[in-house]
Amino acid sequence: MKIFHLKPNLTYATSLINSSLYLFHVFILTLFFFSGYLHGQSKFVLPVGEKSEIIKFRLAGNLIVVPVMVNGAKLSFILDSGVNYPIMFNLTKNDSLEIKNVSKIILKGLGIDLPVNAYRSTGNNFRIGNIENRNQHLYVVIDEKINFSPILGFPVHGIIGYEFFRDFIVDVNYARRKIKIYKPEGYKHLKCRKCETFNLELLNNKPFINASVELGKEKISHLKLLIDSGSSDALWLINNANKNIKTPEKNFEDFLGFGISGSVYGKRARAERFTLGGHILNDVKVAFPDSTSLQYVYDKNERDGSIGGDILKRFRVIFDYNANKITLKRNATFKKPFRFNMSGIQLEYNGSRIVRELETVNNIPGTVDEDTYGKAKILTGYRFSFRPAYEIVEIRDGSPAALAGIRKNDVVLAVNGKYVDENSLEEVIEMIDKKPGKTIRIKVQRRLEELLFVFTLKKVL
Repeated sequence: MKIFHLKPNLTYATSLINSSLYLFHVFILTLFFFSGYLHGQSKFVLPVGEKSEIIKFRLAGNLIVVPVMVNGAKLSFILDSGVNYPIMFNLTKNDSLEIKNVSKIILKGLGIDLPVNAYRSTGNNFRIGNIENRNQHLYVVIDEKINFSPILGFPVHGIIGYEFFRDFIVDVNYARRKIKIYKPEGYKHLKCRKCETFNLELLNNKPFINASVELGKEKISHLKLLIDSGSSDALWLINNANKNIKTPEKNFEDFLGFGISGSVYGKRARAERFTLGGHILNDVKVAFPDSTSLQYVYDKNERDGSIGGDILKRFRVIFDYNANKITLKRNATFKKPFRFNMSGIQLEYNGSRIVRELETVNNIPGTVDEDTYGKAKILTGYRFSFRPAYEIVEIRDGSPAALAGIRKNDVVLAVNGKYVDENSLEEVIEMIDKKPGKTIRIKVQRRLEELLFVFTLKKVL
C-alpha cells in the first residue's frame, strides 16, 4: 500500500502497545495504549434514522475479520475488544492509501525483540458497512516483519477495537458469522434461559471479567481476565506466586506467536476446569507466556490473563460498554473439545511458487510432443503457473513432525497424497491436524529437492 502525505513532523511520543497474532496455535493478543492521548472527538455513527446495522465477518482461526473502508480504500481489520485505537500494518507498494496528519512514535509490544517505529495519524475516515467515523485516529506500523496476513492466509491490514465497541451495543454471533450493531438508546438486553449477563470492569478502555480456574488440585478464584476477541487461543495466564498461578507440571515449551516486538515463547498446559458464572468448560487449553516476552506489556496488578476466541466462539457475545455489561449465550460448539496442535507444525502463506505442469490439448501445433490416434491429434507440452507456497515457519521440538525429519522452511506440497495448491491455508492446517492416531504423509520441497515424511498424530497432554 503506497502511502501518500506520510511526512512525519519532529514530534515524538512513546506508547506502550501489546500485540501478537495467533492462528491455529499462533496468537494475536490485545493491543493496549497507555500514553500519547490523541486529541479530538472520534465517534462512529449510524446513518440518520437507523437504529441497527448487520455486518458479516470472516472467522479465521477464531479471529473476527471485518471489511473496513479507510479513506476510500477497501481493507480488512481484526475486531479486537482489547485495542484502543486502530493499528495498521502490512502496507505494500501495490495500492494507494492516503494517511493524514502524521507524527512519528515508537511502539513497544509483545515479543523479545526491540521496539518498532510507527506513525500516529488523525482525521481519517473509517466506514464499516454503513457505520462511519469521519475523524478516526490510527497508528501505522512501517515494518515488513509486522505482517499477519501470511499466518491467516489472506490480506489483513490492521486491528480495530475500543472506539467501535464504545459507541454501540455489539452483538457478535460467532455461529452465524455476523455482528449486529445497535444504538444504546432504547436497547433491551437479551433475556433467555441459556443467557447470562455479567458485570464488566473497563480499565484503560479494556473489558475485564472475573472467573475461576482449576490447575491441578489448585482452584484459583476471582481471576481478573481480559475479554480479548483479538486472541485466538482459549486462555492465557500470567504466573504469579502471590495468587498461586503457576504452570502445571504437565506442560510443554512452545512458540506462542508473533508480536510487535518479535516472537513470543512460553509453555502450554491444560486447566482441568474453567468457570465463568454458570458456564463450566473442562480440559481447557492454557498458555503461560515467558517473562521475556511480557517485558513491555503486562502489569501483574492489572490482570491475571485473558480469555480468547477459542472460548468466546462458543457463545453469542453481546458487548455493552455503556452499561458495563456483557451477555453470553451458549451455542452448538460449547462442548467441543479444546485441541492443541498435534503435528507441531506452524504454517504460513509465503507468496507463490512456480510450478511446471504437463498440458494436453487437441489439434494445436507447436507443442513438445505429438501422438496420433486415428484422426485425432493429442499434443502435449508444458505450462508454468503460480501456486501458493505454504511454508513451515516453526516446528515444535519433539513433535511428531520434527521427529519424522521435517524442518523449518520446508514448503508443504501435498498431504496424504492430495496436493495443496487449491486449498486455503486454513484447509491445509486442518488436513495436517486431524485426530490422534491419524497417520499423516507430507510431501515437502526443501531447496530443489522433494521429500516425503510420514508420522502419526498424538494427543498433546
